[in-house]
Amino acid sequence: MKQRLITGIVAGALFLGLCYWGGWPYQLMLTAMALIGYYEFVKMTSTATFGLTAVFGYASVVGFMIPWDLLGTNKLFSWEQGIWLVLLLFLLVTVFSKNKLDIKITAMMFTGIVYIGMGFSYMGIARGAGDGHGLFWTILLLCCIWGSDAGAYFVGRSFGKNKLWPAISPNKTIEGALGGVLISAVISIVFAILVPDLLTIGRALLIGIACAVLGQLGDLVQSAYKRVYGIKDSGSLLPGHGGILDRCDSWIIVFPFVHIVMLMPYY
Repeated sequence: MKQRLITGIVAGALFLGLCYWGGWPYQLMLTAMALIGYYEFVKMTSTATFGLTAVFGYASVVGFMIPWDLLGTNKLFSWEQGIWLVLLLFLLVTVFSKNKLDIKITAMMFTGIVYIGMGFSYMGIARGAGDGHGLFWTILLLCCIWGSDAGAYFVGRSFGKNKLWPAISPNKTIEGALGGVLISAVISIVFAILVPDLLTIGRALLIGIACAVLGQLGDLVQSAYKRVYGIKDSGSLLPGHGGILDRCDSWIIVFPFVHIVMLMPYY
């Protein structure tokens, strides 16, 4: 617990400091996190971490992370075009490798690119929000996610009796999940009360619920992957916490979701 606490304080301070700074420092940190996360994903699937498909994957993740707004230019490709081109590249890999890298491997690597690359990319998009309040929106989403995690943990420990999804994550309970949703909703409403010019209570409630539900589902997604591959943590970068994917599994689901369904009022 002591190691976990120290790691959390140091890593959290570094992350929040660069988040507050924004711009290139924050974007470079996100890109590094995305690359490490993809490395953990590749390693988890027992694929060569620097083989041909993995290298294509790292390059694709970097492509998703390019901050076009900071470069002062328009995107070369839309999301749809970029995803399709990456898909084409991986399909061609199976052909030119004469199925030494078969469709199962390349499909998994492609899944990791979209899952991780787009997840961290939308974190950068939130921080660079067009309304000039990117820090507010980023902190709002993070606080809702963290509040949901804390609420689910403490409510689950105190009142949890009914298992939520024992086949995937045996320690999670329905009571804990509902507690996480409640705490996240309260946090989002507090943000709306403090800054009513940016966020209405109605939209805040939707954001808070979405952060809690999708955040917990993101955690279950990661648990499902790890259970398939028989591992406890995705990595060991963060002592006491595991790897990047272990810590950011909720983030990389929540940030794209709230943008894609247009819950962010600036989007």
